[in-house]
Amino acid sequence: MALPRVCIIGAGCSGFTTAKRLKDHGIPFDVFEASDDIGGTWYYNNPNGMSACYQSLHIDTSKWRLAFEDYPVPAEWPDYPHHSLLLKYFHDYVDHFGLRPHIRFNTRVEKARRKAGGGWTITLSTGEVKDYDALCVANGHHWAARIPDYPGEFTGAQIHSHQYRTPFEPVDCIGKRVLVVGMGNSAMDIASELSQRPMAAKLFVSARRGVWIFPKYYQGQPLDKNPAPAWMPKGLRQWLGARMVKKLVGRMSDYGLPEPEIGPFESHGTVSGEFLVRAGSGDIAMKPGVERLDGDGVVFTDGSREQVDVIVWATGYDISFPFFDEPAFTADADNRPPPLFKRIMKPGVPDLFYMGLAQPLPTLVNFAEQQSKLVGAYLAGKYLPPEPAEMERIITADEDYYTGQYYAARRHTIQLDFDHYVRALNKELDKGAKRAAAAGNALPVPARELEEA
Repeated sequence: MALPRVCIIGAGCSGFTTAKRLKDHGIPFDVFEASDDIGGTWYYNNPNGMSACYQSLHIDTSKWRLAFEDYPVPAEWPDYPHHSLLLKYFHDYVDHFGLRPHIRFNTRVEKARRKAGGGWTITLSTGEVKDYDALCVANGHHWAARIPDYPGEFTGAQIHSHQYRTPFEPVDCIGKRVLVVGMGNSAMDIASELSQRPMAAKLFVSARRGVWIFPKYYQGQPLDKNPAPAWMPKGLRQWLGARMVKKLVGRMSDYGLPEPEIGPFESHGTVSGEFLVRAGSGDIAMKPGVERLDGDGVVFTDGSREQVDVIVWATGYDISFPFFDEPAFTADADNRPPPLFKRIMKPGVPDLFYMGLAQPLPTLVNFAEQQSKLVGAYLAGKYLPPEPAEMERIITADEDYYTGQYYAARRHTIQLDFDHYVRALNKELDKGAKRAAAAGNALPVPARELEEA
């Protein structure tokens, strides 16, 4: 029985782990990657311009939690590896499973158009037009940098954290008055680096609201190594976790930071082993939100003004699928992607799969590897989802569970609890296998006779 032919967009960790799973099932596929090699955002100085890596970056997820299920990390790794180690791990994975021959490098998907009867027409940057039975979207969501629009003009240098590489490039911050806007993980790292006395002359951090900053260690072990079990009720898990975090770090105001108005798990977690020390040492000056830009300075919401030479906007990303023309397949103006069953499938579109489109705690690295279990089994006729109405009901329930506790913000539209998700996904896979068997394991996406221009 011929299996459907699949197009995978992107050869980052979501794309190549999806490719590995399809290969396991004998499903034919092609991976198209805009860059000259794998790695996506973890490919430092990626020539496709989509990497957010800075030279000093260490991943905030411990090696215990980011490892691929079927390919262990090296035992000699430190708890929190440098980005170069992670990229080598990716290369080793791709070569170990023989995936590289399936990847077309330096080839961007310019257009992905769904045919009326199902299947996809893919237009490539080479000018080629190819047809596929199914499409896996794994183009990432940490590359379309977002800079908020404030009144006024700024005459100094300004970059997004996505562009930051070192204290010297692309902007020389040494001896300068630098403002970092934001309190996410990249903001923590960049502010901690630049606030050291040989670096910026003065380091400001602007935040519209206070956040809880989680440490990396608890009693000598990575904080994420031994989480509360996924079967534990959400409220109890969060209550225990909040109690532990508050005991570990105390009050944010003790470090000279704004006190959060929310609990530790009511916003996306910010992790830093250094920022609290830098703030408590007086190396960081906290400012409220930006009111307007003012020539060689910035005016803040409390009316204060600071002279600034450089602004680093650590203000997040837009979710973008530039190859889609169909609005139903893209994110809306509030940065919300289409409602997706298990964050993968759009009801009524049986041949489209979004891979890695989440902000899972603790990690995104091995998230699509878990999702690919559903996609691979589905395309091989070994899994069948529920009816569309039931899919819609589950989507609503899942979104309430995963995002209901967060305050409304663009950064919280794709939040997700990794451990709970995987547990629920495995249960759904079992149910779907029974549905598929009852349907005779028929292929939900048929293998068609495809034509190529």
